[in-house]
Amino acid sequence: MAGHRLIDATVTALARRLPADAVDELADGLTETYLHHLSRGLDPDAAANAAIAEFGEPHVVIAAFVRQSPGRHVAKGLIVSGPAVGACWAVALIAGHAWTWPVPVPIRLGLGLTLLAVVTTLALAATTRRNYRLTRAAAVGGLGLIGLDAALLAAVALLPAAFTWPLIVATAASLVRLVLTARALPRLFTG
Repeated sequence: MAGHRLIDATVTALARRLPADAVDELADGLTETYLHHLSRGLDPDAAANAAIAEFGEPHVVIAAFVRQSPGRHVAKGLIVSGPAVGACWAVALIAGHAWTWPVPVPIRLGLGLTLLAVVTTLALAATTRRNYRLTRAAAVGGLGLIGLDAALLAAVALLPAAFTWPLIVATAASLVRLVLTARALPRLFTG
């Protein structure tokens, strides 16, 4: 750190909510800017204030990082597409009389609770504005959706369901979402 209390406090505030590599880069830039202002003849307090003004207050910098986070973008995409995929499955399961399938009640409840947890996790990741780390919850939500889609696809493959057009559409929708979510996951763990 630069050794000035204002710069140190700014970096500490950033470190609470941003990834370490981003904080390191910001700290380097902030320190260089601070030193530049010192070399121009500003006193340490004025140089620190000028450097922070150029970079933005911590809440502004954090909000910008959160807005651009891969997790937030993926979570929003999954939240927006979720009702369409869910509607496909609702039509397919109603048309296929899924209530007659031999699936035990605890499994049905478990799937429902898992879906609720996934939607809640994705909603948190998509709507956070102040915590970059919370956007990474999209990875957990994405993994949960992959598990739910895989469970639905396994049920279709293993249970005696007639292959109707609604079931084919729902299966295709889940396969597409599963593949796209799986492709997005590496960015969520590194971004």
